[in-house]
Amino acid sequence: MKKNICGIQQVGIGVKDAKDAWKWYRKVFGMDIKVFEDTATAKLMKHYTNGLECNRYAALAMNMEGGGGFEIWQHTGMVPQPPFFDVKLGDCGIFICKMKCRDVQKAFSTHLSMGLSVLGSPTHDPQGNLHYYLTDPYNNIFEVVADENYYMKQKSLTGGVAGTVIGVSNIQEALKVYSGILQYNKVIYDKTGLFDDLSVLPGGNEKYRRILLKHEPRTGPFSKLLGPTQIELIEPIDRKPQKIFQDRIWGELGYIHLCFDIQGMDLLKKECEDEGFPFTVNSADSFDMGTAAGHFSYISDLDGTPIEFVETHKLPIIEKLGWFMNLKGRDTKKSLPNWMIKTLKFNRIK
Repeated sequence: MKKNICGIQQVGIGVKDAKDAWKWYRKVFGMDIKVFEDTATAKLMKHYTNGLECNRYAALAMNMEGGGGFEIWQHTGMVPQPPFFDVKLGDCGIFICKMKCRDVQKAFSTHLSMGLSVLGSPTHDPQGNLHYYLTDPYNNIFEVVADENYYMKQKSLTGGVAGTVIGVSNIQEALKVYSGILQYNKVIYDKTGLFDDLSVLPGGNEKYRRILLKHEPRTGPFSKLLGPTQIELIEPIDRKPQKIFQDRIWGELGYIHLCFDIQGMDLLKKECEDEGFPFTVNSADSFDMGTAAGHFSYISDLDGTPIEFVETHKLPIIEKLGWFMNLKGRDTKKSLPNWMIKTLKFNRIK
């Protein structure tokens, strides 16, 4: 038996007002499926919070079009702070969240007509893929990327999370995590220079090494819903990058982690240790997130960016009726039947 990475479960987003942010994400990205909603104390995250136990509100929202979700996260015991410097492309950490889209030009035109903060116009990446950037009201940058894969066609302009752009200090070293442990082993492009399509971003006119990674088809309970994703690593050539979360703690404003749905946590733990990236957090068996439960852990990449792993044990279908998915004991390689995954739509929030 081997560990199994099923897909990107979610990207964590730290905000000041999670419920207000969630309304915006529903309107703009169709993230309207509530997987869980919970208020508690994050007791296990001391590695990333300077030893503090932080009170928080968190909600996991998804889009039935497919792709990963958002874990919308709010400190409730403190006022979360933004970065203390002007963050640029290539600074270490998660800089952009990619959103999948079947019609990029239509999404762009509609987002523009909605008066959103759209950065430039649709353009092409080095592989010729159409994409554009926009920001939310909280200064987070999103990239809408062409992706014809979908789970259920929805009315929303985009699907869910299609990947991330991550700044690193050394791409070759970073590949030990992203191509190795996370199995993004297909190089779509690996280019160094100046890039026209990045020019609208902070620091986008500087020189970078840029590598886009994809993976082989995933398997596992939610692999069909989570779908294929990509990770783009950015390394500055002419300057030393700063850490986006320098002098701040996990959960403050911005992209706080990248989370993968996995099977085989014990096997993954050993692999991460053998590769020199031991667990920094380990919930040790089952944790509760309101009505959801599972086993979670974290590692950090070479620059300290948190990467979460979740082995899901239980998810609500119709919470009021006490109807849950029990995932323990299932074949780790087999997708859940479509009818079961589609019951998540009963948790839609308008």
